[in-house]
Amino acid sequence: MLTPNPRPDYLDLNRALWNAKVPYHLDSEFYDVAGFRAGRSSLNDIESDLLGEVGGRRILHLQCHFGQDSLSLARLGAQVTGVDLSDEAIEAARQLATELQLPAEFICSDVYNLPEVLPAEPGFDVVFTSYGVLGWLPDLDQWAGVAARYLRPGGRLVLVEFHPVVWMFDAQFTRVEYSYFNREAIEETTSGSYADAAAPLAHPSVSWNHDLGEVLGSLLRQGLELRSFQEYDYSPYNCLAGLQETGPGRYQLAALPGKLPLVYSVVMQRPH
Repeated sequence: MLTPNPRPDYLDLNRALWNAKVPYHLDSEFYDVAGFRAGRSSLNDIESDLLGEVGGRRILHLQCHFGQDSLSLARLGAQVTGVDLSDEAIEAARQLATELQLPAEFICSDVYNLPEVLPAEPGFDVVFTSYGVLGWLPDLDQWAGVAARYLRPGGRLVLVEFHPVVWMFDAQFTRVEYSYFNREAIEETTSGSYADAAAPLAHPSVSWNHDLGEVLGSLLRQGLELRSFQEYDYSPYNCLAGLQETGPGRYQLAALPGKLPLVYSVVMQRPH
């Protein structure tokens, strides 16, 4: 589903936002780049369990930011191609890959234009994307078409994403501000970043909320087969207001512990 009349400059606005975030994210405790350099994996249990054994697998990582998850997969023996809209993020990813001597490829492109710069053949074993990715895309049918295009027969799409219920609320989770359904583009200017609240950032952005029916429907319309769908009452990241740690690497809303889904996952497979 395409939100009617997305503003034509949304890519430029969102690219500028993510370019501005990169230096603060590289220096943040949230991303802990020093620990990553020392060998820490950035992958969480949710996606690790869904991905399974990745050694020797060809993986396309869409919206990879500055490449920590891509490089974590490369450390496990995967052949990874990471893609992101932000040229600053891709440059940082390439520098990390060179420094750590990991054979990952990084491409600067928005998702929709990827077919112009990356051949579809021979296809990937896995197309992977996670956490805070779909909201930057106005048209999920086009996104699903790109994902399906790059899957080899038998290949899987692995999506882990924040639940659309999360994006219904204002930033402080005090009121419902937006529709659960994709009814409008959300244009806002927020200060700071989820990785560094004190970062002097105040850039406009454009995003969209995609309900679960829209997400699953877009993938099913590509002929992909549903293999797994799960919802989780926690986030593996302390990146939303009012979260409290309820277990190692598990954060729930302190005011509504266990009452709302915060994350969901989808695994789809291209038929053989």
